[in-house]
Amino acid sequence: MLKWCSRSIFLQVVLGLVLGIVCGLTLPEYSAQLKPLGDGFIKLIKMLIGLIVFCVVVSGISGAGDLKKVGRIGLKSVIYFEVLTTIALVIGLVFAFSTGIGSGANIHLEQLSTADMGDLAERGQHMHTTTQFLMDLIPTSVIGAFAENNILQVLLFSVLFGSALNLVGEAASGISRLINELSHVIFRIMGMIVR
Repeated sequence: MLKWCSRSIFLQVVLGLVLGIVCGLTLPEYSAQLKPLGDGFIKLIKMLIGLIVFCVVVSGISGAGDLKKVGRIGLKSVIYFEVLTTIALVIGLVFAFSTGIGSGANIHLEQLSTADMGDLAERGQHMHTTTQFLMDLIPTSVIGAFAENNILQVLLFSVLFGSALNLVGEAASGISRLINELSHVIFRIMGMIVR
């Protein structure tokens, strides 16, 4: 049992979730002391997200061969994402309305303090137009996109970089191999963090 548990990342996550719930319910006074541990774990994961997105997208596009095929796969992925997101939203709404979750909270919008919301209220008043959203996808600097962990900007650069590698072809095979090897290293680091 222990050997199987040490190999199955899914079982480790479920076990950690159950242990976290049990500890939170039985020893709530220790949750504040364990917060830095959780915060550190999340920061370690977030540290790698941009590199993972870059390596996976570039490797996928540069190794796909035909860019039309990549476009079709991308379109199918967007449709798949939208359908699953809609299904998840419907399930969440059905669950929320059928259980009456949050009905006893008695929260009135006029009684909420904007000071407690930080800059959320200000950001909500400055809604972006579609044009502004699209312009924000373009990074001022590639390094800045990675440094700020702006995943949409990293994704745009990754698609462009992977497409360029694909179009260059054999002359860029060394760079493609390097990025594939880098992705193995990044996933190994992720495995070390998660375990």
